[in-house]
Amino acid sequence: MNTVKIALNGKTYQAEEKEPVLKVARREDVDIPALCYHEGLDSYGACRLCLVEVTGGGRPGMTTSCTLAATEGLEVQTDSSEIAKIRKGLLELYLAQAPDADYIKELAAQYGIKKSRFARSREPGAPVQKCVLCGLCVRICNEAIGASVISFISRGPETEVNSPYLEPSPKCIGCTACADVCPTDVIQITDKDGIRMVETWSDTQVAMKKCSMCGAYCAPEPLMDTVYRGVPDLDEEVRELCIKCRRRLKIRKFSQMTK
Repeated sequence: MNTVKIALNGKTYQAEEKEPVLKVARREDVDIPALCYHEGLDSYGACRLCLVEVTGGGRPGMTTSCTLAATEGLEVQTDSSEIAKIRKGLLELYLAQAPDADYIKELAAQYGIKKSRFARSREPGAPVQKCVLCGLCVRICNEAIGASVISFISRGPETEVNSPYLEPSPKCIGCTACADVCPTDVIQITDKDGIRMVETWSDTQVAMKKCSMCGAYCAPEPLMDTVYRGVPDLDEEVRELCIKCRRRLKIRKFSQMTK
């Protein structure tokens, strides 16, 4: 891969050619906030928080750093007064959308925002509001996992993420990828009595597999089936074991071989 030199706030850094500028910034500890970016997915540019200003070596103006490709001589400002002004406006909107999200409140506080001008009135006992509709959960489920369990539903201010028809999904494999990428920790998943309950997706339930050696529930059955399809030669005995028991079995077999 060819390497290029780019400048962030006047300081020069090495980058892979066409690498997202946001990725370079994160690697070099240059602070650029973002909600919809994940290195395991194609850049999306939806949240707009990662806006930067190209000042040289490319088309001048504001653009999202997650979709901006590193090229030789590119010069970028990440923290100008105009950028800060735009981010403040965006964070006020996100704070109104997700007033209960700690991460959004922390980001807003960094820009001196304690309260959003766009906040809507809420009735006592109203549901917790943490989702910012960044789309990461939808995209990881559809593009990376290939399960397509969830999607955006409704329109306008009623838009939300959930399973079709707000019903439990039979397609969920219980991988928790959606929760792992969620920036605001809104997705609730619990394991109890051999069932993985994905509460956020209309109480979708996924059966857990029990280890044949220790009897502990170790992983969702459909997730393990998906993984095993990629390793068809895996020993049948090993398929039925949890991670800890696999290690015990490996140690036991090794001990027998060395006697």
